[in-house]
Amino acid sequence: MPSTPSTPSTPATTAHPTTRSLLRDVAVADLDLDPDLAPDSEHEPVLSLTPAPDGPPLRAGRPVYALVRLRGRPVATVLTTVPAGADPAHALATAFRAQYPAHEPPTSIGGATPPRTTVVVATRERADRLGRALDSLLAQDHPDFRVVVVDNAPLTPAARDLIATHYAHSVTYLHEPVPGLATAHNRGVAATDSPVVAFTDDDVVADPRWLSALTAPFAADPRTGCVTGLILPARLTTPAQVLLESHGGFAKGFAPRLYDPAKPPADQPLFPFTAGSFGSGANMAFRTSALRAVGGFDPATGTGTPARGGDDLYAFVRILTAGHRLRYTPYALVWHHHRETWQDLRNQAYGYGAGLTAYLTAVLCRHPALLPALLAKLPRGLAHARAITAHRETPAAGVPGAHGTQRHPWPRTLSRLERRGMLYGPVGYARARWGSR
Repeated sequence: MPSTPSTPSTPATTAHPTTRSLLRDVAVADLDLDPDLAPDSEHEPVLSLTPAPDGPPLRAGRPVYALVRLRGRPVATVLTTVPAGADPAHALATAFRAQYPAHEPPTSIGGATPPRTTVVVATRERADRLGRALDSLLAQDHPDFRVVVVDNAPLTPAARDLIATHYAHSVTYLHEPVPGLATAHNRGVAATDSPVVAFTDDDVVADPRWLSALTAPFAADPRTGCVTGLILPARLTTPAQVLLESHGGFAKGFAPRLYDPAKPPADQPLFPFTAGSFGSGANMAFRTSALRAVGGFDPATGTGTPARGGDDLYAFVRILTAGHRLRYTPYALVWHHHRETWQDLRNQAYGYGAGLTAYLTAVLCRHPALLPALLAKLPRGLAHARAITAHRETPAAGVPGAHGTQRHPWPRTLSRLERRGMLYGPVGYARARWGSR
């Protein structure tokens, strides 16, 4: 995700020292099992065990947060500590069976050939991370795709030089002088000639099957306008990274979901305005014609603007309100490098709140016909906002958790920052709109 060219300063706060001391670093692993082999089989059901991309090696006595796959398909995560002298693969497989004793093998995602796709990566002054992301994108098993890098309001030629030196024949470089993630994404869409356009960030490592899994649903269902995928942490080595993932991180679970405006989900009474549950901008794809028909991303939203965020949420809601389906698939996986410092985490907390109300403001300003529906759901929406930003005591260990469970730790200082960001969001969006004029 591009760094912020110019944003309002985030109010300074300090996380409680107890929070920092309780959050231990956690190793991240990738475990693949054979679902056809019983635990007592003479053959080991473990197909492979590796650290997450760019992650530290696994060590005994250290907490391990592992993605579990069944023959390559992501199905769950487990958290355990590998005892001294134990085989890490066996310990993690045992923990998986204990936590998910009746887990069924993943369902088939169909045999549709993924459509031709353009992958857009917006970047700003992070050439070191960009190279790592590009290497993973160029290793995709998708049959027909190209990669476009949009350099957003760069201060140096680092990204351009990187591509010219190492990726000149495999990556298209575009320069976008106007700051803002939404503007950079729109620049990529304008350069797209493929029926599907996918987006990810410069701080991810994409699984080799990522793009095929993310884009195959477009071929299987002509009503699909957007697909989002699974985002897991690549490293959990600092307290800030562990706390973010304990708050839910970017993951949306391991159950495929279909969001259809013709059949609103019964478990989401605020649909479609709970866009944060649909996915995240680091792992999303759109039918190009559908995205263009709704006007693309609102350039007054997103990182790099006074609005601080909300560009992906705005696009999700616009796709749904235009009548298209949105699908979430956990089989499309990217590993995300969370920000490492407490100041980064404070900035993210404030930006989450600001982006949430900024995107709602954008929806209403550009599509006022949606105002009655939003007002009807406003009381529940306020209650939902209070719940997701509520302070929660930190337990004895920082345990990564599912967002929305209300069991993960979240310090009072960060809770206040999120709520202050919510109050600022409409102001930030107005500033961005005014500045663009």
